[in-house]
Formats: sequence, structure tokens, C-alpha cells
Amino acid sequence: MKSLEFERLFEALPSPYMVLDSELRYVAVNRAYEDAVMRSRADLVGRKLFDMFPNEGEGGRRVKASLDEVLRSGSPDTIAFIPYEIPRPAAAGGGFEQRYWTATHTPVTNSEDDVEFIIQNTVDVTEIVRLKEAGSLPFRTIPSELALLKHAQDVEEAYQTSVSQAEEFRHLFRQAPGMIAVVQGPDHLFTFVNDSFTRFIGGRDTIGRALRAATPEIEGQGFIEMLDEVYAEGRSFAGEAVRVMIKPGAHAKPAEAFVDFSFNPIRKENGEISGVFIQGFDRTDVIRAAQHQRVLVDELNHRVKNTLSTVQAMARQSFRNLRDSEEARYAFEARIMALSQAHDVLSARRWEAAGLSVLLHQELAGFDPARIRVAGPEVHLTSKSAIALAMVFHELARNADRYGAMASPAGTLAVEWNTSEHRDGQHLEVTWHESMGGLADRGLTPGFGIRMLRRIIEGELAGTLSLDLDETGLICRFDVALSEVDDFESSAA
Repeated sequence: MKSLEFERLFEALPSPYMVLDSELRYVAVNRAYEDAVMRSRADLVGRKLFDMFPNEGEGGRRVKASLDEVLRSGSPDTIAFIPYEIPRPAAAGGGFEQRYWTATHTPVTNSEDDVEFIIQNTVDVTEIVRLKEAGSLPFRTIPSELALLKHAQDVEEAYQTSVSQAEEFRHLFRQAPGMIAVVQGPDHLFTFVNDSFTRFIGGRDTIGRALRAATPEIEGQGFIEMLDEVYAEGRSFAGEAVRVMIKPGAHAKPAEAFVDFSFNPIRKENGEISGVFIQGFDRTDVIRAAQHQRVLVDELNHRVKNTLSTVQAMARQSFRNLRDSEEARYAFEARIMALSQAHDVLSARRWEAAGLSVLLHQELAGFDPARIRVAGPEVHLTSKSAIALAMVFHELARNADRYGAMASPAGTLAVEWNTSEHRDGQHLEVTWHESMGGLADRGLTPGFGIRMLRRIIEGELAGTLSLDLDETGLICRFDVALSEVDDFESSAA
């Protein structure tokens, strides 16, 4: 049959037809369509549908949604009943006219199965609606038309209700705080994921993709095997605080996470398994907090034992060979106070770190600032190093106050430190230099203070210590490994 005969057939069809391209632009209309919309084909062809018949209401939205669905899926779509206002030509009085339609949208694809055109066939049921509303004719005179209209209205209302309920249901699932996903078939193709699940995997696209392709990093962690068993045998699986290595983004490296999860089979009405319903909850923050808490408790227990040992040693040495009970009591209380101050600094930082300069300034706070110079980068110490060095600085400061630079009106004190990289990690190097303001006339007398320094620096911190007297006063140098130091800042203390 020649194309001309097809054109004549299209023109003679009693029902309104129009053809749109993929941009919803008119390609062709028949005479019945011209009569229905009160526009000539010369006015329509080449123009976009919604430019000619704009409608911001429900009717326009539904027509647009139907056409978009045809373009997306390549399948026909039908609107059983829809009100749609169309503009009247100026010759017909202008304004808008409310009309009612039943419309079917059919795709026409090209050789690559892409939708190239959409054919719309409409049935104008406006007159039937008006007759029904006006009641100008007895119902029995046009039972078939009104029954058809009522059926179309019922079908469309039921469809819109089901769509609305389904969308509301999906909306609730999307916003659920826990992770939810639905996978179908033996390859576990994602057909639904909610927002929590999407955030957990770093916003990666999943819909229509197999689990292995969407999240390849979980291969070998046991989850795919469990899903295979759920799909094959209908057996459910659940786990609590299960470790999983997952990418927080498409191009990120897998990171450790912990999840509660359950895998349950989805069955058809005949009992056949069609997919798996996945539920999960990200417990990573809770588990890490619990792990951190255990580390802190273990560290605290360790530090309490060490502190008690330190107190015991201080008490034994402070009251050994007792000659002046009041002096011994004062020395013991001062050492306890230094230990307490170090604990206060660590408590303020939740026992995570303490600044070296903070500990040092606490011990030097009772001296004249004009006679003291401190310099070095800020060093954040772990709790072990912080308590140990707090006691070191206390013994040095006490010695300077009683026998050293601070006991002389002209004496000065300089404390300098730096960090350096060694094979076993970062090291802290400290120089404590006292100047008496003249020639030093005292030698080093071994006592509890020196023994305390050696026990802490060479024993507890596995460092090195040197104590010397030059012409002006005491020089104490020590070097300790700080492999657990959090970070360093280049600013001067």
C-alpha cells in the first residue's frame, strides 16, 4: 500500500490521532484531532504539545508523566480518564474549555529500539460527562456510554490511588533510618534501595545493577554467599555488629564498617522465591565508640597501676632516712600535686593527649616569667608520656627552686626542645639549662630526685639522660621516643 493511502486512512480515522516526536513536538494530526482541539494542523505541526496546550494542573502533569514513561520504557501507556483544559481560538470566543479524554500513548521505535515517535489516540468523552452532570437525559437512554465512562473513571481513580499509595509506601521506605534494599533474581539485581543504604555505599548507582557489579568490594566477605542461599533455599540470615569492608564512595578505598543485617526471601503468591529483602543498620560509630571506651578503660587501669607504683615509690623515698618530717611531708605532697595536675590536663582532653608546653608551664608557674625562657614546637603527648614527663619537670623545677637557678636572685632558666625522626619513630629531645648568675659552687648530689629522673626517662620511657654542671649551672638533657605522639605543630611555645 502506498504512503498516500496510509495518509488517507490516517486522515479518515473517526477518532482523534496525533503523532509527536521524542521532543514532544507535533509531527502529524488527523482531521478528527483538529476538530477536537479546535486547531488546524498548520497551527500544530512543528510546535511543542505543551506550548500549544499548557496545563499546570493535575491533568497536564498526568499527560506529561504518561509521555515520559513511554519515552523511558518504550512501552504503551493509557490514561483511562483525564480532565484537560484547552484554549479556545479567538474566533470561538477565546478563554479555556474544560474537556474530558481517554488517551492511549503508543511508541514507535527506530532500528536501535529507541523511541522516535509517540502516537496518541484519544477519545473525547466531554459530551457524555456533560450529559451525566446536567442530567438532561434519562440514564437509561445512553446506558452503554455512561457505563463506559463510569468504568473508565473507576479504573483511573483506582489506578491513581494505587500509584499514590505505592509511592507513599516507597517514600516512607526511602526515608527509613535503617538500610533497606530489594534484590531480584539469582544475580541479585537491585530494584530498590533507600537513602540510608545509598549513603552507606557512598551514593553509588545501584538500581538495575547486580550486587557484585554495584559493590564489588564485598566479594569474598560471605554476604553474597548468604544471599545465594536465601534465594536458592529460602533460608533467612541475620547478624549483629558484623564487620564489612565497604567503599564509602565509588573511587574510595574500602573502609571498615560494622552492621546489623537480615536477609529474608521474597516469595510470589505460588511460593516461588523471586528475590531477597535486605535490612541493615550501620553500627560503625557505636562499635568504634565501644572499642575506644575499652581502650580508654584498659589504659586507665594501666595508668592507675603505674600511678600507684609511682606514689608508692615517692612515699618510700620521701620518708626514707627521715630527718625533717615536715620537709618530707611537703616534698611528698608537692609530688602528688604534680601528678594530680597532669591528670587534670589529660582529663580535659579525655585522656587522649596533653600538650608538652601546658605541662611545662604548670610546673614553672610559680617562677618569675622574666627569668624563664621556653622554646620549641608544640608536642601532643599520649597519657603515658604526659604523666611521666610531668613528674620529670616537677623534679627538675623543685631542684631549681631549692638548689639551682631559681634559688639565686640572678639565676635564669632556659628550656628548649625539638623533635627528630629516628628509625623507631619520632623522638623528643629536651635541654634544661640553669644559669646561677655566677660560678656554680655545688656538685651534683645523688638523691631521690635524680633517681626519679633516671627511673622515668631511662626506665619507663626507655630514653637517655645526661646531667652535667658547667661553669654557670646545671644542664640536663634527655631524649625519649614518642612513637605514640599524636601530632606536632611548628609554632613556638
